[in-house]
Amino acid sequence: MKISSCIYLIFSLVLIEACSKGSGPSNTTPPPGALPFASINDVSNERTSSNLKFQFTVTLDKASTSAVSINYTTSDGTALSNKDYKPINGVLTIPANSNSGTIEVEVVGDSIRRTNQSFSIQLSNPTNCSISTNKGTGTIVNENLLYFPVDSTGYTTPKTYPGMNLVWSDEFDGKTVNTSNWVYETGSNNGWGNNELENYTNRTQNSFVSKGNLIIEARNESYNGSSYTSARMITKAKQFFTYGRIDVRAKLPFGKGLWPAIWMLGNNIDQVNWPACGEMDIMELIGSIPNTVNGTLHWGTTLALHKSKTSSHTLSTGTFDQQFHVYSLVWVQDQVQIYVDDILYNTVTPTDTNGTYPFNLDFFFILNVAVGGSWPGSPDGTTVFPQRMVVDYVRVFK
Repeated sequence: MKISSCIYLIFSLVLIEACSKGSGPSNTTPPPGALPFASINDVSNERTSSNLKFQFTVTLDKASTSAVSINYTTSDGTALSNKDYKPINGVLTIPANSNSGTIEVEVVGDSIRRTNQSFSIQLSNPTNCSISTNKGTGTIVNENLLYFPVDSTGYTTPKTYPGMNLVWSDEFDGKTVNTSNWVYETGSNNGWGNNELENYTNRTQNSFVSKGNLIIEARNESYNGSSYTSARMITKAKQFFTYGRIDVRAKLPFGKGLWPAIWMLGNNIDQVNWPACGEMDIMELIGSIPNTVNGTLHWGTTLALHKSKTSSHTLSTGTFDQQFHVYSLVWVQDQVQIYVDDILYNTVTPTDTNGTYPFNLDFFFILNVAVGGSWPGSPDGTTVFPQRMVVDYVRVFK
């Protein structure tokens, strides 16, 4: 009786030990301490005009001997389901002895430049694993797209004037900046003589043509040692003029530290330097005073003898970012007049310059949006980026 009981006990212990070592197939859940941890990554992609797939990867920190399953569902952020992406939900299965699986979300195609958007995928209800990162964020990058719709309301001017002919224009009707007309000045250039903060680039992030408009965009971003980027375009050695009527239709940016300008420099600047070459500022705006534009002429045989004459025009209502206005120069021998919406507000003649008058020679155009500088000061917490100057046309009549 005692011997048989011992034999039975020994047999039972051997059987238990064999089972605990996993002899033969088993579908039992591993002990909690042995479970792999699952995490999901974030995904960021440039939007395209066609639908595209965002592929999220769910990764296990170690392969499981059993199949892993995890529920998932998409959730709106600034991106909206069925408008910006197609919502999904389901169960992801990662086979035994594998350590990853994928979830694809279809993003709806678009080409409008605007603020980036996001949505998320939420993980829940894991089987045979634990979740260490339960949310993956999908960022739809819209900020570099090349269509920017603009409300075209505002002041406009004709394509013909009595007794004058249109001798040159850029209507920005193509798909890209016309390099027969424009050259980019790039870099930070030690503040461009004004303690400016931007780095000018030739990237489409900072300038592009969209549906008949040139867009110059200032951004708050780190780039080549600068905290801001923008664009500065000139017609030097390509398009330059002496005398005529010049019309530039534009909508302006606003905000502390913004400094958009439409201006001209003497084509002989490389030979005589500034200010001897002369400068005609058809329009400058200080972004913290968005209802006032300034028109200025600069001259002087040397920097030490620099002089200028400035006048301003203030809107009776509204600000210059709300709709288009036309900034004009009426330029004849020994006289320059500056207008906004056909309202004259500054005139310069040789009498104003005491005989030093460089404005009877060829001048070229400059379009730019500066950030910071001695005149506007630096941006602050109230300044919203990106900011854009939109130019509808530049026209020269003689």
